[in-house]
Amino acid sequence: MAEKGCVLVGQSGGPTAAINASLAGVIDGARAAGLRAMGMRYGIQGFLNGRMIDLDSALPNKDSFDLLRRTPSSWLGSCRYKLPEPGTDQSVYQELFERFREIDATAVLYIGGNDSMDTIAKLGSYGRSIGSSIRFIGVPKTIDNDLMGTDHTPGYGSAARFVVTALRELARDADVYDLKSVTFVEIMGRDAGWLAASSVLAEPDLILLPEIPLVEDALVERLSELLSHKNTVMVGVSEGVCTPDGHLVCERTMAHGAGTDEFGHRAALSGTSRYLASMIKGRLGCKTRAVELSTLQRCASHAASRTDLDEAFELGRAGVEAALAGESVRMCAFDRISNDPYATRTALVDVSSVANQIRSVPRSWINADGMGVSEEMLSYVRPLVGKLPPLLTALS
Repeated sequence: MAEKGCVLVGQSGGPTAAINASLAGVIDGARAAGLRAMGMRYGIQGFLNGRMIDLDSALPNKDSFDLLRRTPSSWLGSCRYKLPEPGTDQSVYQELFERFREIDATAVLYIGGNDSMDTIAKLGSYGRSIGSSIRFIGVPKTIDNDLMGTDHTPGYGSAARFVVTALRELARDADVYDLKSVTFVEIMGRDAGWLAASSVLAEPDLILLPEIPLVEDALVERLSELLSHKNTVMVGVSEGVCTPDGHLVCERTMAHGAGTDEFGHRAALSGTSRYLASMIKGRLGCKTRAVELSTLQRCASHAASRTDLDEAFELGRAGVEAALAGESVRMCAFDRISNDPYATRTALVDVSSVANQIRSVPRSWINADGMGVSEEMLSYVRPLVGKLPPLLTALS
C-alpha cells in the first residue's frame, strides 16, 4: 500500500487546446492537498491495461508544469471506451477497483465530454454499491460546448477563437478578386451548433446550424439575393447540418454514410462544405470554395483563449477540492454571473444529468430564417473568445 493516497486522473474523447490546462489544475489540487498525482495513459481503457504514469515525477518543476498548461491535445492520451452497465457485467469494475486500491486512490477524476461523464456515472454507481470511499468527479471539456449543466465548457473558447480568426482571414482572401463568390467554411459540431454559432464574431453573411434543418431552395434564394449586391459571401456551416428528413448533408459526399463510435455517435463527419459548394456552383454558376477547418479547431494553441486556459485550470483544481470535500458522482461546472463585466462561479452538478445528453443552441438565439444567430449569442461568446486583433476595414 502506498504511503499516502493519490488522485488518479484521465483524459477521454477528442482533445482540445485547453484539456491539459485542466490536467494541470488537477495536479495542482492534488499537490496542494499533499496527495500523489497519477495519470491514466490512454484513458480508462489504458488504465485497465495497467498503463499509468507518476505525474509528480513526470512534471518535476515549474517549467514543465507551466508548459503542460499551454500544450494542446491530450498529453496523457485519450480513448473512446464505453464501460458496460454495472448491473450486466461487473468483471471490468472489479478489475478497475482492484487497480484503484493498489495505488491507494482517494479520488478519480476524468476530463472529457458527454461520454466521459457516462464513465464517471457508472464508476460512481458501482463504487456506491460496494461501499467504496473513492470519490469520482467529472471535469468537463469539449469544443462542441454541448454539455448540460454548465454555462460553457473548457476548450470551447479556444476553438471559437480559432474559428473566428480563420473566418476573418478567409473573408479577406476571398475578397481579392472582382467577381462573385461564395465560401463555405465547415466547422465542427456533430449534434449542436455552438462552435459554428461562435463565428458570428467574424460577421459571416450566413451561419448554418444542426438545430435548424437546411432547405436547399431557401439557401439558394438567400445566396442569390446576397450576390445581387455584393461580390463575396461567407457562410459558416456546422458539419452536422441535416436536411428536413433528418439526413446529414455530408452523407451526400460519403460512399457509405457516416460511421458511429462505441457510444453510437455519428463519427468522422466531413464533406458538408464540399457538397454545398458544388451544389451552389451548379445552381448559381458563381465561384465557390469549401474550407474544412478540421482538427485545427481543437489543437490550435497559437489561437488559445486566455480565459479558456485559466478557467480550464480552475475547474481541474475545483474537481480535486470537491472530491476531498466528500463530493462524488458530480461534474464541475460554470455558472455565469454576468457578460459585462464577464464573471462566473464554479458549481457542481449531478453527473447523471449530464451523461449522454446534448445541450443545443437555444432556438431564441437563432434567427427566424435559421441562417444566422442573434445578439444573445454574440454577447454569450464574446468574453469566452477574448479581444481579437484588429483588421483594417475592407475597401468597398
